[in-house]
Parts: sequence; C-alpha cells; structure tokens
Amino acid sequence: MADSKASTPTNPPVTSKVAPQVHPQWRKDRTTLDGILQGEATDLSLVELARLAIRYNGFPGAADIKKDLAIALKRWDLTEDSLFARTREIHAQGRAYVGADGDREDWS
Repeated sequence: MADSKASTPTNPPVTSKVAPQVHPQWRKDRTTLDGILQGEATDLSLVELARLAIRYNGFPGAADIKKDLAIALKRWDLTEDSLFARTREIHAQGRAYVGADGDREDWS
C-alpha cells in the first residue's frame, strides 16, 4: 500500500498580506494633514492630528498619511500617548473646535 501522504498535493502557503486600501476620506484628510504640517501646534491642529491618528490606526493603506502623522508628532516632540493626553484636556475644556473668532463650530 502506497503512502497516502506522498501522493497528496500540498497547498501553497497562505499569506496574510492585505492589499493597501484607499480610505474614503483620504483626499479631505490629506488636505487637513498638509495644513497641520505647515502650521503650529494649536489646539485645533492637535485635535485634528489625534483624530487622524485614530482614523488611520490599523488601516491597511494610506502609508503617506501614516508617515506624515509620525512626522508631525516628531516635529512637535509628542508621542501618540502624549498627544491623546493633551487632546483629552482640550476636549475637557471645550476648546476642541473653537474658531479663531472664539465661536464654536456648529456640529448639529
């Protein structure tokens, strides 16, 4: 009797590589991030940076955005944890989305 293992074809190895994806908000986020990179570390810039970091964390794609998020953190001498700590303070004080004229943005 022949060895059944010898005649059984082997399957190719399964790879877990996921093809990069384009986020549906990429264009808007790219514009926002470009503005962040050109500006100062204002309250609005920090909360927007944190929002984008959360959005793209674990997203299979948008390498350009992820790279620029890291650049912004380094430029402002922040870690992701320190960014989130600062933005929690900003949100707690209700200053997250206050415009230059002092009016809050209407999100209703």
